[in-house]
Amino acid sequence: MFFSLAHYCSSSPTIRNRTRFDKQTIELEFFTRSLPCFTKLHSLFYVNKVKIIPDNIYEILTPVALAHLIMGDGSVQRHGLILCTNSFSVQDVVRLMNVLIIRYGLECTIRIKRRQGSAQKIEFLIYIRESSMPLLRTIVTPYFHPSMLYKLGL
Repeated sequence: MFFSLAHYCSSSPTIRNRTRFDKQTIELEFFTRSLPCFTKLHSLFYVNKVKIIPDNIYEILTPVALAHLIMGDGSVQRHGLILCTNSFSVQDVVRLMNVLIIRYGLECTIRIKRRQGSAQKIEFLIYIRESSMPLLRTIVTPYFHPSMLYKLGL
């Protein structure tokens, strides 16, 4: 990803060790310059500092964008794929799921998860059924980085 966006960055990527939910991870992070094109994209997905799914997601969720969504927030399952949409409201998750169903013909359901350490906080995830995985692979594989194909079960 960095090499695709390097001309928008002012420095090289750095490695960061992080603990999240009592799990150690190693992350590679980089930062882009503050440019109007990024500000416009940011304003589509953040309103009053709250992350949202924009109303025009049908138009902007292209196969390339869907591939990047899965590479960043997808989690391969034994039977299908989970999109980690934990930070979105149920209305936003339904909006995104409807695009996956209507535009791409994928069979999806919502999975409900209680946030760790909080019995009251409920999160909503999108599950793409195993029966839709061949179609999903056809749509997004051309745009996947080879190192991420495992997220499609490949």
